[in-house]
Amino acid sequence: MKPSLFKLFAICGCAAASFFSTLGAHAQNLTLEGQTGGFITPTAYVVYTAKDHIFSHPAVGYHFVNTAKVIGNIHTFSITEGFANRAEVGYTRSVHTLGDSPAFSKLWDYSGMNIVHGKVVAVKDGQFGPWTPGLAAGFVVRTDDKFVSGALNHALTGTLKSYTNEDLYVAGSKTWLHPPVPFLINFGLKFTNASIYGLGGQATRFGGRLFGGLGIPLPGPFHTAIVPAIGFTQEPPQVENLSAILFDPNTGTTGALAHIPTTMDYAVRVTQKDNPHFAFDIGVGHVAGTIGTTAVATGLPAPYPPLVLVPVDLKANAVFGMGLSFRY
Repeated sequence: MKPSLFKLFAICGCAAASFFSTLGAHAQNLTLEGQTGGFITPTAYVVYTAKDHIFSHPAVGYHFVNTAKVIGNIHTFSITEGFANRAEVGYTRSVHTLGDSPAFSKLWDYSGMNIVHGKVVAVKDGQFGPWTPGLAAGFVVRTDDKFVSGALNHALTGTLKSYTNEDLYVAGSKTWLHPPVPFLINFGLKFTNASIYGLGGQATRFGGRLFGGLGIPLPGPFHTAIVPAIGFTQEPPQVENLSAILFDPNTGTTGALAHIPTTMDYAVRVTQKDNPHFAFDIGVGHVAGTIGTTAVATGLPAPYPPLVLVPVDLKANAVFGMGLSFRY
């Protein structure tokens, strides 16, 4: 970086830090699954409760993810209640529409699923000094999940199976609103048996995955804060029943392993500078591209090949997403 650019960056960082030095409350933005946090990752914060009160005003949220090419569009509607700035519980209904792929969208041809979540803060951000991060533990339970694993179970056995999958997680978060550069950093570990938040189906085992995010708060017009942010979540390596349709060209049989990449989001959040009641997110997510290869019968007589290899491309390497959260 050139010295002049570094100097300009430092000046902007100091100005932003000064702007946020009086910001005392965190924005009550909800994740895709209805917890307080980034677009896809929970943080160690909960829905704000007013002083000397036990119950918060509820926070409501709506999220949309455009994955219409194969997976189908996703709409989530959430409500979350906080308790004395130490805990929160909430419910999210994830609503799904059918995608455009004749070959693969049938794996997601279901109306949606139910999500219940909760979180408890063990250590508040700054509780034992300015550098003390907030620490929280939480859970997510998704019911009536028929995506991918359920659809394939139906195709293989004739029985439509609904899955229940869970996350158990711990998260550490730190908001720093001082020079030289203000930031909000989040990092955590979750144990899960859900692939891509249940949209990718049931994982073959319950295992640990890392998640995290980083945001840089900047001053915006009309007493707003603008926060460019990035978040990630590692995904379980395999999905139940999925290998039954994945073809291994080396052996000439099914049973190949899928390639499920880390889920990423690159977003910008806009919220209020003082006593924030709303947050608006807009950005791009990386979900999955080609996860493997399947073999499709040609139906042609000899000498034509009986099967043709087709890549299983979810066409979700760069998807649009937006979210809106509001606390009464």
